[in-house]
Amino acid sequence: MPKNRNTFSFLARWPRRAASRAVHHGWIWAQRAGAVTAEHPGRLRFGAIGEGTRLAFPQGTVFGEPWIELGAHCIIGEQVTLTAGMMPDLDLGPEPILTLGDGVVLGRGSHVIADTTVSIGSDTYCGPYVYITSTNHSYDDPHEPVGKQWPRMEPVAIGPGCWIGTGAVILPGARLGRNVVVAAGAVVRGEVADHAVVAGAPARVVRSWDPEKGWQPPLRTPAPVPIPEGVTPEQLLALADMDEARETS
Repeated sequence: MPKNRNTFSFLARWPRRAASRAVHHGWIWAQRAGAVTAEHPGRLRFGAIGEGTRLAFPQGTVFGEPWIELGAHCIIGEQVTLTAGMMPDLDLGPEPILTLGDGVVLGRGSHVIADTTVSIGSDTYCGPYVYITSTNHSYDDPHEPVGKQWPRMEPVAIGPGCWIGTGAVILPGARLGRNVVVAAGAVVRGEVADHAVVAGAPARVVRSWDPEKGWQPPLRTPAPVPIPEGVTPEQLLALADMDEARETS
């Protein structure tokens, strides 16, 4: 009797397992087929999209793409919003409004809202749910709902090589220099010099680079040991396998 019960239980679970596999395989196929690249742009017609750039599926809200230029080898995560202009189908003139340099990474769920010019420099990495906007609501009239008042717009410029942590907000008028680190959850406005670390809401500089003294205040952890020159990926994988074998032995 126990054997029969196990057999019936397996037969009852089999359709659900088969459906689960089918759904997962179908989703993987949809992710591959729905990704946007220069070779397969789908319905999106960007002003420029570089070689190796990929927008993961499903995409977030995207409009004003003729005024959006994406560099080469960018990685745009799932559900990322990219917009140029306040609404679709506007004529924004001859110049691009939103520009991403080569190698930019935008993490899942991030938003880049460019009602006026927004530029993100090459090799800038953004964590998930980063919000970058050139527009802010105004509340000058105390008798009018805030959402109905004309917003204020200021250009945003993010230099090359920056690291923007999860959930950070970059406000209108922000100008970040080269290799700036923005802590997770920070709210950034105004100008940030090259090689600075900012944190908080509103963000303030918590560490900066001095050519003579180095990082001030000094780093609390030692710098990571670089990979020796000439080491191949295959050798690194072999070392990782050896470490795993030691841990399990």
